[in-house]
Amino acid sequence: MYRAITRNIAVEVEPFYLVDQSEPSENRYVWGYRVTIENNSDEFVQLLSRYWHITDASGKVEEVRGPGVVGDQPELNPGDSYQYASGCPLSTPSGIMVGRYTMRNEAGETFEIAIPAFSLDLPDARHRLN
Repeated sequence: MYRAITRNIAVEVEPFYLVDQSEPSENRYVWGYRVTIENNSDEFVQLLSRYWHITDASGKVEEVRGPGVVGDQPELNPGDSYQYASGCPLSTPSGIMVGRYTMRNEAGETFEIAIPAFSLDLPDARHRLN
């Protein structure tokens, strides 16, 4: 589990390898990740957009920007949490993702919160490479 806290808003990420969607013989490795956003602040916030910086094992970088997450722009009152799952295909057996969400509070102020960097690694990859 990976965790970052910005302005008392916690973002936790749990990545997992999706064997059934991956085809290593075709250089296709797919990971899922579950994100939980907890509003531990004393203000209402809404998630407006996301930014991801994805780096595969060969150093290739992909940037992803877009409104909301999985088609939603969740609103969180103080004490609320929101969870969603998504996925990321890579052409290498490992990589790293990091990012940020753009949020807006009730006063209309926009600000960014960190998504912690997390690694995408094949289960037991070290044993297979030796």
